[in-house]
Amino acid sequence: MRPRRSAYRRPGSGLTGRNRKVVIALAAAALAGGALAVGTGMSNASTTCDGLDRSLRENQAFMAEQRAHRTAQTDAILRNRQAVVDLINVQRRQAGCGGDIAAPAAPATTAPTAEPGGTAPTGKPTTAPTRQPTGAPAGGTAGTGAGEVVCKGSTVTLSGEAGAPFASSGTFPVGTRLRVTNLDNNKSITVTVQTTSGSCVLLNNAAFEQVREPGKFLIRKAVIERVG
Repeated sequence: MRPRRSAYRRPGSGLTGRNRKVVIALAAAALAGGALAVGTGMSNASTTCDGLDRSLRENQAFMAEQRAHRTAQTDAILRNRQAVVDLINVQRRQAGCGGDIAAPAAPATTAPTAEPGGTAPTGKPTTAPTRQPTGAPAGGTAGTGAGEVVCKGSTVTLSGEAGAPFASSGTFPVGTRLRVTNLDNNKSITVTVQTTSGSCVLLNNAAFEQVREPGKFLIRKAVIERVG
């Protein structure tokens, strides 16, 4: 008499060789998809933090410069910029940006020396003349109607200021009109400089929102034109 075969099977023994291959392939695909999602998320977070960190450094450098060369408007300017810095720090925390951005040291000031003949200078900071873009006629555009391309190679980020769209600049005086184009999505905006900063141009929140790519706080490929 032939011995009876046991009815017990090991768990999973019902999978054929073909079924096992299908299960392994699906598991590998799931792992690859998860790795891609994590990698994409890390890339977007890195771009966001790069832009916020740059904006924070520029605002801190501008504040240090203001403290080193005080005027009657310095306190009001510093209060405004501190509010901007606080907002950027909130955005950095929400984006998961690591580390603190230390404020730069204040620029060294040189003690006034006596002029020949014994008269000491007044100690008031000398106002540098407004820089005019090369090739642009004084007080206007380059005359082509298309605007003078300025600050070539500059990236653009946000100042963190609220309100209707406008710009801040350390290169152009208040009242200058600038057109900023994001070459990554071909979106443009024309804004008026209303406040000062340490950059060629910073866009406030409303202006930056109109030309940025979703989730990014830095425009790496930008064309900046002076149009008025």
